[in-house]
Amino acid sequence: MSELEPHYANIPPEHVKQLARNPVHIVLDNLRSAFNVGSIFRTSDAGAAAHIHLCGLTAYPPHVKLEKTALGALDYVPWTYHDHVSQALDQLRAEHIPIVAVEVAEGAVSHVAYSWPLPVAIVFGNEVTGIQPETLAQCGAVVQIPMHGYKNTINVATAFGVVLYEILRQWGALNEE
Repeated sequence: MSELEPHYANIPPEHVKQLARNPVHIVLDNLRSAFNVGSIFRTSDAGAAAHIHLCGLTAYPPHVKLEKTALGALDYVPWTYHDHVSQALDQLRAEHIPIVAVEVAEGAVSHVAYSWPLPVAIVFGNEVTGIQPETLAQCGAVVQIPMHGYKNTINVATAFGVVLYEILRQWGALNEE
């Protein structure tokens, strides 16, 4: 960014030029940590994701911890709060958006081997319990990030970034113009 370009934080959201959004819809189901949610907002802004669906006990604005980690991204990434994840999934299905769970599960495909549809909704679950079986049953596919260490999981915000950028890579959305 040149010295002449204004930083987005200095421009009121209503005066920021609308960007073309990548048709990635994020569904966060019962995430415990507002810090993880804030980080997901920041990464969603970086990847110009279309929408975040915050479900169940997942923190939603206004929330001090979420705002601290999001660093202003709350103003730029469209979001909706749903009492229940099924409400978000019903809405996405009505819009004919394929729904993919990201979960370490039997039969899950590697996130790099999976051919990501355009558009797509990606579901992330609770940091401890993961995605509930009834929610997994509502998803058209399940992908996972291969784990090669002793633990079989990584932080949900980190997992989101890994998956989002693989989707964008496959779609050719990372090419510099």
